Amino acid sequence: MEERRAGAAGALRPVRAVPKEGRMSVRVRYCECDAMGVAHHAAYLPWLEMARTELLREAGVTYSEMEGAGCFLVIVKVEAAYKSSAFYDDVVEVRTRVTGGSRIKIRHEYEVVRVEAAGAGPGTITPVRVPTAGDVLLTAQTLLACVDRTGRPAALPDWLAGA
Repeated sequence: MEERRAGAAGALRPVRAVPKEGRMSVRVRYCECDAMGVAHHAAYLPWLEMARTELLREAGVTYSEMEGAGCFLVIVKVEAAYKSSAFYDDVVEVRTRVTGGSRIKIRHEYEVVRVEAAGAGPGTITPVRVPTAGDVLLTAQTLLACVDRTGRPAALPDWLAGA
């Protein structure tokens, strides 16, 4: 693998095309739930971040390599609509799409979908409707801006701005 840490963010190059969309599965962990076995609303944001960084990884670039090259992506806006609850031990899939941006910003859209319902365990609430695979749990959008090491706005690398 080529050396990608030296130089500016422009010197960092993916080994494959940056995908426009991706999917990542995660099992809802006990630590992400309240006492009733429902995933806390704050648990979803790390899942979105994990899905975004996996898109980069699929192109052969890690977020730490981007930071090493002086390119930092910071969240400037998050919008989320919670549709249904995720429960402890459910498997959810985070579906991510790059939907636009500019020379400095990149926008993603997400859908978090239950792909495996674990069923109500001890201590969980009895849901109004039985959780099933295919339930859309959340739709969301994020807008990220590229900044340099000083926190000032910077241009995205060309290969990422084109994503």
